[in-house]
Amino acid sequence: MGEWCSCVNGARGSADGAVVPLSPEAVADSVAAAVAAGATDVHVHPKTPCGRDTLSPRVLAVTLEAIRARVPASVPVGVTTGAWAEPDPAARVARIRSWTALPDHASVNWHEPGAEETAAALIGRGVGVEAGVWSGTDGAARFLRSPLGPKVLRVLAEVTDTGPATARDSARALLTALGPAHGRPVLLHGEDGGTWPVLRLAGRLGLATRIGLEDTLLLPDGGRAASNAALVTAGLREWTSARGSDR
Repeated sequence: MGEWCSCVNGARGSADGAVVPLSPEAVADSVAAAVAAGATDVHVHPKTPCGRDTLSPRVLAVTLEAIRARVPASVPVGVTTGAWAEPDPAARVARIRSWTALPDHASVNWHEPGAEETAAALIGRGVGVEAGVWSGTDGAARFLRSPLGPKVLRVLAEVTDTGPATARDSARALLTALGPAHGRPVLLHGEDGGTWPVLRLAGRLGLATRIGLEDTLLLPDGGRAASNAALVTAGLREWTSARGSDR
């Protein structure tokens, strides 16, 4: 199925429960367990000591060092460049250029101001770009117009519709809007109440997907997830079951 990504923490914080990993050591432990459960790729949000997402070169280096000490070198490690971590586009680019340790890839939300410059800075440093295209935004149109489109690692099709009954339709509309997506691979995922319906759709379509505490705190049966590894185990089961079905 291609990459099976675990998104271990996202912008969540301590208010979301102790199960969400925040410190570099906790993130590394969670990543290692998710990989052991079947994840082949990981996406993390490095955090300041107070739990805020950051593009700080020091925090990034410590986080990457902790993860890479725990997982095989063959597992790509990605990070966010979301505007909430650094709202000023010029400062975001400066941060990327100051990184002393490099992730394998980084997500860039194409609807955000400065997306083109952020992606160009990453590509210039040899970091793969996940083009984050959110439903409910003009991200798809912007991405399809972008001269950098053919150069990205893949498209991260993010369904922001959290309605369990409507998220699949929103996902299909997003995929239609992306069209050929510059010929790049597409990873499809949902969030909160839309997580599991969209993951099953990805399975049915044979698309790569992701699962983790960034996207949902709940298992398919509605129970609270104890870890990212538990979500990966459940996600692989749901994706495989949906493959070729009408779910």
